[in-house]
Amino acid sequence: MTAGQHSAPAGVRTRWRRWRRARPFTAGLLIALGGAEMLVTLRAPLGVLLHVGPQGLAAYLVPLVLFICGVLLITTPQQRVFYAVLSLVLGLVSWLTSNLGGFLIGMLLALVGGALAFAWTPVKARAARSAPEAGPAGTEPTEVAEVAPAQREPVDRSAPTESLDAILSAEPAPHRDARAERG
Repeated sequence: MTAGQHSAPAGVRTRWRRWRRARPFTAGLLIALGGAEMLVTLRAPLGVLLHVGPQGLAAYLVPLVLFICGVLLITTPQQRVFYAVLSLVLGLVSWLTSNLGGFLIGMLLALVGGALAFAWTPVKARAARSAPEAGPAGTEPTEVAEVAPAQREPVDRSAPTESLDAILSAEPAPHRDARAERG
């Protein structure tokens, strides 16, 4: 068997790559993994773990909300700032509620994912290409209409036109101190 027999078609990979790049996929995945890791450590058969009362509820609630934030970050990237801030806050809170943040691993995954989600920006749509596109077979390439530059605002001629160097090199006005004038 050759390597090409098991690979996905190029169209599927291209669509997957385009979908994945249109959202903070890595950040959502890290946040969801951090929440899942914290949930797993809560069920660990260790005798040193004890959860009683409201802290026991928070120990399950924080990782569950982190996992949901990770999934929602992938599915609805428009709300990425809210999910990122919530993930960062819950990642820090998990230090107190969820066995030191899932023995540090889950907390670090959630914090790194939250930072990545906060820093992620959507890809802008590409402008029209400047190179001519090829027409149907046997015809000449067609020209692509160029996009006109955006209109600039008129320059305000009433504003001073001094350069920054001239302003900074000017001597300062004498300081007016009320106590010195009195005497």
